[in-house]
Amino acid sequence: MSQRFFFLTVVLTLLLGAPAGAGQGSAPLDSLFQALRAAPDDVAAEPVEGRIWDVWLQHPDETLLAEMRSGVLSLNADDYPAALDAFDRVVARDPTYAEGWNKRASAHYMLGDYESAMNDLRRALLLEPRHFGALATLGLVYLELDRPAAALRAFDAALAINPHLPNLRRQAQSIRISAAGLAL
Repeated sequence: MSQRFFFLTVVLTLLLGAPAGAGQGSAPLDSLFQALRAAPDDVAAEPVEGRIWDVWLQHPDETLLAEMRSGVLSLNADDYPAALDAFDRVVARDPTYAEGWNKRASAHYMLGDYESAMNDLRRALLLEPRHFGALATLGLVYLELDRPAAALRAFDAALAINPHLPNLRRQAQSIRISAAGLAL
């Protein structure tokens, strides 16, 4: 499976049903992450994961949220330069908004600017260390840079936070198999 296809699958999976919600660092996130880890299977985890995305996407500034929506629509329409422009405005408006950095990283990734994507993902993770979406994308960036060991560390970190990401589990397993020198 190509890395871009895998990235789009991860992004779309993580974005589905994720309307604007609350912001990193809020108290409800702790209980949501506990519920996510305690979910018995991937299906049971889906609504909890969706609520986490709701919280991450929430922001009190309606103008910023309009820019986020514009950027996400552009990203989903494969208009990566327009998405990047929108997310540039988001992070300029609030540099403490982790999801703005995460989304901007996605646009950089799709444009092939892996260094910028990595920098934005690091900013997102400084603001929200439990951001499994940012960790997953960081792993994809490392794969593009032919750094499979670093990619595996990022994927494992994402899975430690959210063990209910089947595509990510498969990707991590593929790296492990390749590292062991086994054919798929």
